[in-house]
Amino acid sequence: MGRFDGGHVVSDGGALLLRQVERRTDILSRFAACFTDQRSPMRVAHSVEQLVKQRVYGLALGYEALNDHEKLRRDSLLVLLSGKSEPAQEPLAGKSTLKRLELTFPQAEAAQRRYKKILFNPESADQLLVALFVEAHADPPAEILLDLDATDDPLHGRPAGRFFHGYYGHYCYLPLYIFAGDDLLCARLRPANTDSRTGAVAEVERIVKQLRRHWPELNIILRADSGFCREELMSWCEQNSVDYVLGLARNRRLEAMLSEAWAAAQQRYEATGQPTRVFRELRYQTRETWTCERRVVGKAEHLSQGANPRFVVTSLVRESWEARALYEDLYCQRGEMENRLKEQFQLFADRTSTHWLWSNQLRLYLSAFAYVLLDTLRRVGLQGTELAQAEVQTIRLRLLKIGAVVRVSTRKIWVSWASAHPVARVFAHVYATLRC
Repeated sequence: MGRFDGGHVVSDGGALLLRQVERRTDILSRFAACFTDQRSPMRVAHSVEQLVKQRVYGLALGYEALNDHEKLRRDSLLVLLSGKSEPAQEPLAGKSTLKRLELTFPQAEAAQRRYKKILFNPESADQLLVALFVEAHADPPAEILLDLDATDDPLHGRPAGRFFHGYYGHYCYLPLYIFAGDDLLCARLRPANTDSRTGAVAEVERIVKQLRRHWPELNIILRADSGFCREELMSWCEQNSVDYVLGLARNRRLEAMLSEAWAAAQQRYEATGQPTRVFRELRYQTRETWTCERRVVGKAEHLSQGANPRFVVTSLVRESWEARALYEDLYCQRGEMENRLKEQFQLFADRTSTHWLWSNQLRLYLSAFAYVLLDTLRRVGLQGTELAQAEVQTIRLRLLKIGAVVRVSTRKIWVSWASAHPVARVFAHVYATLRC
């Protein structure tokens, strides 16, 4: 027979690691500074910083719904993480207060929204994502790869900006993400009545300018699939000393140019019975849309299912990247970004269920900064451990979801973790690392 009378026992004992990350980096405090609080201080029970921390920590710990906070608001550990001075006496905000935060208007619309007391500056949040990436490097890198990709965010009901997307087969948003390795630099929510590249030039231009203010000699390579292969983006890169390698949709002209390599691949396959790849250098220009001829690498591949031709267009010269290496070692490695996109949804980036596009964008920022917090934990605290390459969901389940007994006194909060937890040594190592 069992009863819920065990006292203050929590399942998120490992959340103290996130507190150490925040103490070391001030990620959430700086994100909270992107909000302007116009409320009367005498009538405020929960500061904007406390609200932001409560919501982002909740997402990082796996609590996607605002309703969860009706119980979590009295969780002493989360109260401590969120910055309350008296964890034993001061509960956190409830779902209604957090909802008002998420319905915060962009600062640019303040004049039309006189009754909105909390305003948000999305430009500051965008700049902060890039600034955190810069600060993570003690020494300037010689080169970075910027990966661009779009994905679907399925929608239910009838929120603003809802459109049916023929490729994905449902109503959705089409957010744009930009990563540099594991680091998230941009999370932009967009309606689905557009293609992948919409807004990409503006976002890349903004990021490149900010990066080069810190690292003027930085070499930047842009990498993306064929959805981003447009004259506007390639021309901008060429004019601003940014290299690119982009997927190129195949057509009859390209296939004809690759016909000899295609025949050679088929011949080798028939002789060996093994999948075969033959690469060729091409010079190609579209009849109408491209302003100049560009280097294209064609892959003539023959598999058991038949021919599988692929093409990429690039500004990189052959002396630096020969055809096979360009395709296999550079372009194909963009598949790692799929794992980073998957992690965004592990942090509920698809929980865009408010009625307005701008408030759903704010939710995307909340998930983005939850990812930055956990990625910093992985990069700084978990290096050299068995979880160094773990996804954020694995980190949450194995390192943050630790049963613990919490005892609250007048001065301190005592946390006693489960004695038999399997990664207790890893936890101790990470905690010591983050305190350095």
